Amino acid sequence: MEDPELITQAIANNVRAQRAHRGLTLDALAARSGVSRGMLVQVEQGRTNPSVSTLTRIASALGVTVARLVEVSDVPMVRVVDKADVVTFRQGGGEAKLLVGADMPVIMELWEWRLVPGEHHDGDAHTPGTREMLTVLDGELTLSVHGRSHVIGQGDAVLFTADRPHRYANAGPADLRFVMVVAEPRETQDQ
Repeated sequence: MEDPELITQAIANNVRAQRAHRGLTLDALAARSGVSRGMLVQVEQGRTNPSVSTLTRIASALGVTVARLVEVSDVPMVRVVDKADVVTFRQGGGEAKLLVGADMPVIMELWEWRLVPGEHHDGDAHTPGTREMLTVLDGELTLSVHGRSHVIGQGDAVLFTADRPHRYANAGPADLRFVMVVAEPRETQDQ
């Protein structure tokens, strides 16, 4: 089981290091990410456990994966992530597990999600060109993108452009489990 305090400190260190590496001030990162300066200060000082949405906005603004921000140690050439080291974000009765991620040559993240009946997660728009693909392991997913809803059943898969707000919802009577890959192009502009 991951140690929440260790992960909070890793997030603090990694956000601070990534921001410094890019020569960004707190104000500049706040403007890029849409996360308040006050929240960034709390994150960098390890005084808060940021939500998935907050970490996603910060990671996107820094041009790295959420996995890079929660990484406790350096990444070797081959990286095996033990199930005890998987970072889990809990919300309501559901959870999102960031199984593994990479940020070179493209930003990629592998997630496992579980949503209880009636629960949903609103995903922020990613950078242009971002694609998500997922497969439903159990239950039925209602995916809403750009004003349209799509029902993805157990064993089915979907690929969509994720550069606009989107929602994952469980409108069914049973728990929903799905595995998702997020592939986001690296920014070509100067950091």
